Amino acid sequence: MTSAGINRVTASQEEVQQQLERILSSREFRLPERTRKFLEFVVTETLAGRRDSLKAFTIAQAVFGRDANFDAQQDPCVRIEAGRLRRELEHYYLTAGGADRIIITIPKGGYAPVFDVIGSAGPADLVPPEHPDRPGLSGDDSGQIDTAADTISREQPDRRLSRPLYWLRAAGAVLILAAAVALLQQLGSPNAERETVAGTDNRPTIIVERFESAPDGSLASDISRGMTDDIIEKLVRFNDIVVVTAMPRKTGEASPGPLYALQGSVRLEGSNLRSTARLVRRADAAVIWASNYDADMKVQGIPKTQTILAGDIAAAVARPFGVMFQTDTAAIAGNYAFSCVLSYYSYRSEMTVQAHEAAKSCLQQAVEKTPADSNVAALLSLIYLDEFRFSYQLHRQSTAATLGIAKELAEHAVQLDSKNARALQALMLANFFGNNPAAALSAGAAAYASNPNDTEVAGEYGLRLSMSGEWDRGCTLISEAVGKNAGPRGYYEVGMALCAFMRGDTQAAELWSRMSDLNYNPMHRLVLLSILGALGKQQEAQEQVEWIRRESPALIPNIRREVVSRLARTEDQQRFFAGIEAAGLSVQDGEAAQN
Repeated sequence: MTSAGINRVTASQEEVQQQLERILSSREFRLPERTRKFLEFVVTETLAGRRDSLKAFTIAQAVFGRDANFDAQQDPCVRIEAGRLRRELEHYYLTAGGADRIIITIPKGGYAPVFDVIGSAGPADLVPPEHPDRPGLSGDDSGQIDTAADTISREQPDRRLSRPLYWLRAAGAVLILAAAVALLQQLGSPNAERETVAGTDNRPTIIVERFESAPDGSLASDISRGMTDDIIEKLVRFNDIVVVTAMPRKTGEASPGPLYALQGSVRLEGSNLRSTARLVRRADAAVIWASNYDADMKVQGIPKTQTILAGDIAAAVARPFGVMFQTDTAAIAGNYAFSCVLSYYSYRSEMTVQAHEAAKSCLQQAVEKTPADSNVAALLSLIYLDEFRFSYQLHRQSTAATLGIAKELAEHAVQLDSKNARALQALMLANFFGNNPAAALSAGAAAYASNPNDTEVAGEYGLRLSMSGEWDRGCTLISEAVGKNAGPRGYYEVGMALCAFMRGDTQAAELWSRMSDLNYNPMHRLVLLSILGALGKQQEAQEQVEWIRRESPALIPNIRREVVSRLARTEDQQRFFAGIEAAGLSVQDGEAAQN
């Protein structure tokens, strides 16, 4: 059986082994050795007929070196690494593997890979599958897997045509900043005020079409109506977009209609609910994103399952750094204010001085141009906050004046829209770094309540809870954010490293720390340094010391101040400083010097 050019049978063992070697040797397969070992292990076990043994516990022992006390509920390393592997396999097949015949995927709901043959291969070229029945969502790992996470479906016919979208994504920062600069030059134009995406609003507009189902008044039909309503309710909480449910009346050439349509379908197979969602650019009917979501309704019941899937679909489409901010920037950069929003997300992904200055300049102009826009005020507040919290990366002075400007902008953004999760997030961070943890957590709770599907809000709130000493609550939110690919790549992983470190699991802490982007912020290097010191890895710790001295020497005399400004509890500070001391640095009396 074939669908969208994919023959739904597996390839021969020799073909799969050759494809595995091709992936592992590719420059486009960019993951570290542990992830390569993960892929090699699950492929080898499946080819050996042991796919049923591929559970979190088994993989944790074989790949991550965990012992018999491993608890997947407390340590999500396997789940998170599987998510990374899925995304990197997708990246590989969009680039170097675009013409490959054998497709290796790891479907959501388990860790056993599936091997498909794609292209013009006929039945004579194919080997019957050894395991025709693929695992479903049941089993001892079902409660540990985010079965509705953001992933591109293998059943979507446009997947093989989406290579240009990868190049747009890879060059997203350049395109976004170029759009922002070009629009800066249009500010003096008399037509600039009219250049909006959808009428008079500054934001891109999405029309949510009712999800399709069997037209027989069945349970699937009821669920499709409910899911559509739930998706709309969750999408409207994202302030970066406008959601409509019907085509607006045209009042002239300034009303081009919604830029996107969110479409989908629902079908039932026993107790299993499968929903397919896709985002379509209405100008040319191009599918810019598509995904399948599966869940077993016996686990949580129909209403809860429906709500969870709706939340995951809404988050995948509208979350910061998500589909709309990565894959189609050229289409939605048509008005000035939103180009500045895109410029901000591009800067956060790069974290360079140049990108910071471009985004800051754009947002400053946007605040003057659209003074009633809560979003641009909130993002400008976050830009100033970054000068304070990422000062060593951005080569700025973390002054009280900078923090004061950030707080004023955040308060103004909240006054403009008290339900804007991004504005409340900015206020949370301004209060946190202003040494007012109670006010920070209050604003964070309000932000999370306003939009729990905003992964950036959930992740930042989780970090502030954790660093304030509420590690259990905070680390749960950080883990969920990482599982949904929140924020710039590698940003929240450093939070997971701290979570593991503070509960005494230094092995997991090192793993998470190395999974983070160590070049994103010198503080990430400091976290790894403390962990390596606690592990007694002196040579590796010395490499981090040398990097900090060479690339961020200004951090050295300020280690104590920076740590105390982030970790509220004395016992947490002491644990962190003990690791630094063991690594060969002294942080006594506010100074650091190599022993």
